[in-house]
Amino acid sequence: MTNPLSNTDRTRHRRLREQGRTDPGDLRAVLAAGLVAHLGLVNDGWPMVVPTSYGFDETTLYLHGSVASVSLRADSPVCVTITLADGLVLARSVFEHALNYRSAMVYGYPRVVTDPDEILTGLRLLSEHMAPGQWDYVRQPSRKELAATRLLALPLAEASVKIRTGPPDDGDTPDADLGLWAGELPLVSTWQQPVPDPALPPAIPVPAHIAARAGTIAGGPDCPGAPD
Repeated sequence: MTNPLSNTDRTRHRRLREQGRTDPGDLRAVLAAGLVAHLGLVNDGWPMVVPTSYGFDETTLYLHGSVASVSLRADSPVCVTITLADGLVLARSVFEHALNYRSAMVYGYPRVVTDPDEILTGLRLLSEHMAPGQWDYVRQPSRKELAATRLLALPLAEASVKIRTGPPDDGDTPDADLGLWAGELPLVSTWQQPVPDPALPPAIPVPAHIAARAGTIAGGPDCPGAPD
């Protein structure tokens, strides 16, 4: 049986507890569906929230950045958030309007990854999260590029997950008699057709893993960059 997510003062669901999730599978599902993490920390006495790419495995969240970034350091606590908007919840009153969403908040002290093997593992996880198959398709990072890259590792041990689904909450209130439309306006994000680099020779087709990501057939006539 899978152990539930940690229940600390930071992760305890105090409001809208019915939206809280304690299954680690829900955390991994939110991480898998997202693309951008927001790294929150305090820098020189000021709060800072930095968007960044990420990758993860069963126990660790990896955050990518430059060695010159003041935000990617390991001497302060952080909160990393991932949020997915799934639709508007349009009620009969302004007060009851809401958003269907999935969110995760991960707390902890990150560490700078210095082990060469773990750096490559973390970068591979990050690359494969963004575009599965891309790591093995393109050139691997050089020593110079690795030296300019900083990778933070944050344990997934302390995290909070909330998910809202469903219609407005005022269907059984007096507002239901107002004769106003109410319901959900779903929001779905989809990948578009691949757009080739203008410098790309026309004979180079879209690789199969990118075509699959976009829901197209590699080399097909509707796939930009495919040969005629």
